Amino acid sequence: MSSSTPAPYVLILIDLAVEAGVARDDLLQGSALAGTDLSTIGARVSDEDFRVLVENTLSLTRDPSLGLRLGRRLNLSAHAVLGQAFMTCRNLEEVIHLFESYYQVLAPELTLEFRRTPEHLTILAPNAEAYLPITFGLECITAAIRNTLTGLLGDEQFPLRFEFPYSAPAHAAVYTEMLGDDVHFDCETAVWSFPLKLLDTPLPSSNPALRQLYEAECARLLADLSDSAAIGEQTRSLLRKLEGQYPRMPQVATMLNMSARTYRRRLTEEGVNFQELLDEVRAEHASCHLRENRLSIASIAYQLGFNDPSNFRRAYRRWTGITPGAVRRKTHEVQP
Repeated sequence: MSSSTPAPYVLILIDLAVEAGVARDDLLQGSALAGTDLSTIGARVSDEDFRVLVENTLSLTRDPSLGLRLGRRLNLSAHAVLGQAFMTCRNLEEVIHLFESYYQVLAPELTLEFRRTPEHLTILAPNAEAYLPITFGLECITAAIRNTLTGLLGDEQFPLRFEFPYSAPAHAAVYTEMLGDDVHFDCETAVWSFPLKLLDTPLPSSNPALRQLYEAECARLLADLSDSAAIGEQTRSLLRKLEGQYPRMPQVATMLNMSARTYRRRLTEEGVNFQELLDEVRAEHASCHLRENRLSIASIAYQLGFNDPSNFRRAYRRWTGITPGAVRRKTHEVQP
């Protein structure tokens, strides 16, 4: 999957920052967009540049609720072809089907799990920490979900439950203001849910013929994004989704529908090494757990496949140049 973000998301983030008094040149520093005409950026922006813009905006605006405010601006038009497809659906059931099939057009690195119980439809985001800074990313996604459903249904009171895998931040009141009262922190993972019976809710703008056209365009775009991704990037994306399992190289080759020999050759052509990719992803996962401060270092070691915490400590220092304990102490020092 090509690691990129829809351009409307980037432009809306830039508008938010400028409204907050940030100079555009300062905001774009360190990204490939610096010094460019933003009207020519095309349909998508690399996730690396988007992350730089997010970090710059958080730093320059000092607005901890930035993710919520961005998500509140992401309306149906911002979601481009998928947003247009949502509007043509007959009911909310069709919207959820489209979202489940094509959400990676909007966020290629994100993995979602859709589950149904007798009472609720539940969407889980088990790898949310891989998608932008976790608090910002989840704030943005949840506010965008609320805003998108409000736009589709014309109902600001649609009953949505939001669960977050971190403690209530200092700006928790903004969560309630933008998301409603059914907001919960210190949960096991990120979860969004609503009553299953509401899937029959009809949409006023239904157009079955247009829906087929838009869905075909969504499928084409998703295929293009998948085909254009380098093997190294596909490997990163796959490993990020398999936290705690971490398959060996031959297994990854099989998952990517190629022989081990071809897979190894493709990596060599791109100048990347499987073990380096694996270590990079394990370091990402470890760093997220260390910053969240919910698991002991020994538990993190076992989750990442180490039988001995001391081996994990040595490996983490080799990967990042810093010890796990130092990361945890630094995180504790900056907490309000």
